[in-house]
Amino acid sequence: MTPEELFEPTVMFFGLINSPVTFQIMMNKILQNLINTRKVMSFINNIIVGTKKEERHDKIIEGVVKKLAENNLYMKPEKCKWKVMKVGFLRVVIELEVIKMKEEKMKYILE
Repeated sequence: MTPEELFEPTVMFFGLINSPVTFQIMMNKILQNLINTRKVMSFINNIIVGTKKEERHDKIIEGVVKKLAENNLYMKPEKCKWKVMKVGFLRVVIELEVIKMKEEKMKYILE
């Protein structure tokens, strides 16, 4: 991808220019109450829920699914990861109490 292509306006299926920004704003508004709990993060079409207790996790997931359904948004179950202890998100690895760079990124820095 050339530098020029990186900075071209993005057009999504519904014809908006700079749609990722518009979509992010929409997701922030839809999930605002959940994001404010600091247990939910959203980046474009990625949503991550982090809790220490499984019971609380299920309740928050239920809230996310409900908010998405209320706004005619849907998830593809095959793209979802449920109740994992380690997840890659935005080029970092998130674990319980730890956020670190992915191993391949560290390799380049160390070399």
